[in-house]
Amino acid sequence: MAYNAYMDIKPFIEGRIVDLRPLSLEDVNERYVSWLNDPEVCKHNSHHVFPYTLELAKHYVETVRTSRSDIVLAIIAKDEGTHIGNIALQNIHPVNRSAEYAIILGDKEYWGKGVAKEASQMIIRHGFESLNLHRIYCGTSITNEAMQKLAAGLGFKEEGRRKEAMYKNGSFVDVVEYGLLRKDHAGA
Repeated sequence: MAYNAYMDIKPFIEGRIVDLRPLSLEDVNERYVSWLNDPEVCKHNSHHVFPYTLELAKHYVETVRTSRSDIVLAIIAKDEGTHIGNIALQNIHPVNRSAEYAIILGDKEYWGKGVAKEASQMIIRHGFESLNLHRIYCGTSITNEAMQKLAAGLGFKEEGRRKEAMYKNGSFVDVVEYGLLRKDHAGA
């Protein structure tokens, strides 16, 4: 395996095929920015509406690095030691003990290989066991079958729909809302 400077950053959570580590300014490069400008990567999410730039990415990383309401981690492929996506627990609410789960797997070479599932299991476990969360939730476009399958596979239950809440690809689409309670989590 070729040397990669990212390998010097210790993982925050270690997995079998991926590690999760703090997102750093070293991650901000043209490759990273290209994910958020790629219509295929962003086909079902809220990105790819306005052009994403290196400056915006740097500002975002600097903001989340000091946040106490968002944990945003880089997904690192163990086989290459490369940054292939981001995963987050965001909008962490200390009173309600809830957080929103989000993921973007920008490197299409890793799609369909179990990366999103493993990374998601890791951060959800962290949310319930380390952050003492009671509930983790997420939402996705009705057209995003892969995310719906992932949410169901992680134990999330469909809680409802926001009718025509997202404008994407030339039309308004429903957003499917999911929730997972700590007591229903497989790791509980």
